[in-house]
Amino acid sequence: MNKALKILQERGFIKQCSNLEGLSDLMDKERVTFYVGVDPTGRSIHIGHMVPFFAMHHMQNCGHNPIALVGGGTSLIGDPSGKSEMRQMLSVAQIQENSISLKRQLGTVVDFNSDGKGAKGKAVMLNNYDWLGPLNYIEFLRDIGRHFSVNRMLTFESYKQRLERGLSFIEFNYQLLQSFDYLTLYREHGCRLQIGGDDQWGNIVAGIELIRKVEGMECFALTFNLITRADGHKMGKSEKGAVFLDPELFSPYDFFQYWRNVNDADVIRFMKLFTFLPMQEIAGYDNPRVNINEAKERLAYEQTKIIHGVEEAEKAREAAKAMFGGGVSLEAREALPSITIEKARLEEGINVVELFAMTDLCKTNSDARRLINQGGAVVQDQKITDVKLMIDDSWAKQGELILRAGKKRYFRISVSP
Repeated sequence: MNKALKILQERGFIKQCSNLEGLSDLMDKERVTFYVGVDPTGRSIHIGHMVPFFAMHHMQNCGHNPIALVGGGTSLIGDPSGKSEMRQMLSVAQIQENSISLKRQLGTVVDFNSDGKGAKGKAVMLNNYDWLGPLNYIEFLRDIGRHFSVNRMLTFESYKQRLERGLSFIEFNYQLLQSFDYLTLYREHGCRLQIGGDDQWGNIVAGIELIRKVEGMECFALTFNLITRADGHKMGKSEKGAVFLDPELFSPYDFFQYWRNVNDADVIRFMKLFTFLPMQEIAGYDNPRVNINEAKERLAYEQTKIIHGVEEAEKAREAAKAMFGGGVSLEAREALPSITIEKARLEEGINVVELFAMTDLCKTNSDARRLINQGGAVVQDQKITDVKLMIDDSWAKQGELILRAGKKRYFRISVSP
């Protein structure tokens, strides 16, 4: 088997391939140009979306040429795959702004060329709005739509699931547009492979069928396992919500803690998928004699280092050690997610329910009240049991308040002069 494919297989990425032997032979003979789509409907992706890009990293390291395709055009319609309902429409300007943020985030895993032209071995980011935007609908139906069978499309699971809840005509066009993306990338960039999550299998197969019919060339589909945690929850979900890569939406400290607290059964699997540690080194942690907490800390550190950099990873690790060790240094406190409130406001007194709801520890006043009633709220190492308690400046130490929800989630409130 080709070296890149063997790496992906050993690390647990591969779910399906349209022709594994044929793809392996092609990748042995030449540098293969391949692509994966990225959804620009938000300013940040979450870690659950990153599996194809970690795979892209390994393939790029083996000499193959990556394309990250921003769905600026298809996002104006919405992919029904894996969705229970139609998505909200975004403007072209919003999508373009989001795309800039996504490239910055993906650049932590994939090596992009700085001028965007895709030098040899470098990744390039393209936007399918560039060719979908100017399309003439009549010509598109005549040239592309005639190659699609409605009966065939309805056999794919993504459409079957949505038909039960309602599938709009605009979404029904999505598979044609994604297939046209693949055809365009084949024609203009020699792209022979599309990769993605296994929920994209139907769309990718439709693309290789279109290229075969129109150009007479075999291209390939390679999909990866959809990652769920051992507890059955979706990968990339936490008590706070989605584990975003944007540090303004999900702090590096919370990011570190998410990985530090994964289920024991997930640690080795996640090391293979979400770090660049050699397999031999990972195998050293897959040993009953190794303390599982050491493995979790290494996973958390490596993942935080990749996404947020060495400095943030070091700060998050030291903060976690200090918090659970009892001695909280200034550096450790500064690594915690935080907000700032004015001293005058604190002097007036803030109800403890409102105080917790101001932080990332609780989404609403109801969440805060529930946390307190269940005995999980702590302010400055003091357990809070009274939902009517007022917190004033007498609680502040060294110009700040440290709040805790449960045993592991901390938040810092700085008090400005």
